[in-house]
Amino acid sequence: MTPPSPSKKLAVLAIGGNSLIRDKDHQKVADQFEVARETCSHIREMIEHGWDVVVTHGNGPQVGFILRRCELASPELHPVPLDSIGADTQGSLGYMIQQSLANEFSRHGLTKQPVTVVTQVRVDAEDPAFGEPSKPIGSFMDEATAKKHAEEDGWQIKEDAGRGWRRVVASPLPKEIIERTAIQNLVDSGFVVVAVGGGGIPVVRKANGDLDGVAAVIDKDYATALLAARLNADRFIVSTAVDQVYVDFGKPTQRGVSKMTVSEAKKFLDEGQFPAGSMGPKIKAVINYLISGGKEAIITSPDKLAEALEGRAGTFIVPD
Repeated sequence: MTPPSPSKKLAVLAIGGNSLIRDKDHQKVADQFEVARETCSHIREMIEHGWDVVVTHGNGPQVGFILRRCELASPELHPVPLDSIGADTQGSLGYMIQQSLANEFSRHGLTKQPVTVVTQVRVDAEDPAFGEPSKPIGSFMDEATAKKHAEEDGWQIKEDAGRGWRRVVASPLPKEIIERTAIQNLVDSGFVVVAVGGGGIPVVRKANGDLDGVAAVIDKDYATALLAARLNADRFIVSTAVDQVYVDFGKPTQRGVSKMTVSEAKKFLDEGQFPAGSMGPKIKAVINYLISGGKEAIITSPDKLAEALEGRAGTFIVPD
């Protein structure tokens, strides 16, 4: 493949793991494939508009499915460590996106080739998140089962608002994309790269320099923001369930925001406009990218990607 021309611009696009699942009645792999094909048609449009693209994705529901399978198989099979489950989902979801992109390219006569990079992301072993694990994973359990896992498997457990007990793990901040150079080289060679799936496989650097996987979950948008900054991407795009960012969401005074600066985004955060469980992490990730030297970020829905790149949809967030 020939390297892209100097006029090419790079967009790093984050799509959510939940966005591959329409609803509780469409969770099967075939259902996820169908949604992936739709999303990839919009990514193909981005490429036709002259963009190089790196795609990242979430994996929350898919990790939950694997954990549940492990629970059901526990009388016969060994459990799978969380870092290996992250790697599993990077491969399976990467394959889904990679195949869907390849088919799109073939149908539309594009010579681009997609490739998936199983990506490790270094976190700090001293990150305070390890002392206060807060990310629930896996199924609800009764108290006796939860305490048994805590004693026998070293799980940290927490009661969840009267609904039962769940395992909780740390959600540390990403510090380094281990395979960044490989991703950069692939982009420079003209590939469409799928990387940093699920926020990356969390690893720590041991005293002897070795990498070691840890039981944690890295926020996908934070890791994507770090990747976008390290690749010097022209745009960081967050694909989500809404076509743009709204303030006073769900209220009679709800209004869409077409453009905001970092300072305005911080002000909205301080006002509580963007809750931690929904838009908050996406806005914070965008801010991290922009204050690290990023040029421009967009938040929009998958079907509005091409329009957003032309400035006709989505929410643009720019440096002050």
